[in-house]
Amino acid sequence: MLIKHSRSQKPVKIMDPDCAICSQPALAQCECEAKGLDIAVRQAEQKMMTSVFNDIRTWVRGHAQDYILSYFSMLTTRRKDYHAQQIRSINERALYYYNARPHPTELQAADAELKRGIDEDWKASVQRYPEVLEYFYGLVDLNLPGDEEPGVRDPPLSALGGVGNAGGRKVRMREPVVERDRERERDIERERERERDRGGRRSIGRRERDRDRAPPMGVPRRPATAFGPVSSYGGYAPPGY
Repeated sequence: MLIKHSRSQKPVKIMDPDCAICSQPALAQCECEAKGLDIAVRQAEQKMMTSVFNDIRTWVRGHAQDYILSYFSMLTTRRKDYHAQQIRSINERALYYYNARPHPTELQAADAELKRGIDEDWKASVQRYPEVLEYFYGLVDLNLPGDEEPGVRDPPLSALGGVGNAGGRKVRMREPVVERDRERERDIERERERERDRGGRRSIGRRERDRDRAPPMGVPRRPATAFGPVSSYGGYAPPGY
């Protein structure tokens, strides 16, 4: 009997064994083994992936809640700023026309409008949960190993004793790319600080060497002229010059 390999799709010749579950001959083409494989896949997935799914769900839920609260805070800040401007306008108008405080009903109406606006902002924020959750789920990175990796080509499983050393292995998520990028940026910044420190020490050393070479204070330099060097001390020049 020829069957196709699941990945390479190459035909593989095997003998036709009886069903491993109901012992019927292969010609019967029963579905016992296929159903048993589905059950085994679900059981293995529940055992190995439940903790990973829980971690992903917790991470996505927390970040989605933080985003929704930040979005709502931004909307309400704008709403409250507009309300404050409206209250100032009401007070200024009452003072200008009536030289008195505004009527309480005007202020109550403005406060009621603010409350309705905040309710609308919260409703609009909560309605964004589906797209926000999908976005953060899309950031999750679970990678599959390549078919040529040693652990895939030669898994540490014993043909006689079942699962060997791989029995205690757990599925792990990779380190977030953002954290690796931040750590790389911190390393670059630390290297720049070290370069600046070394450059500062070099500049201080150059200034000290220049100070050592400079003449003492109060001793004038001898300027060079086209007629030869001329000395002047205290602004006095000999007669004839």
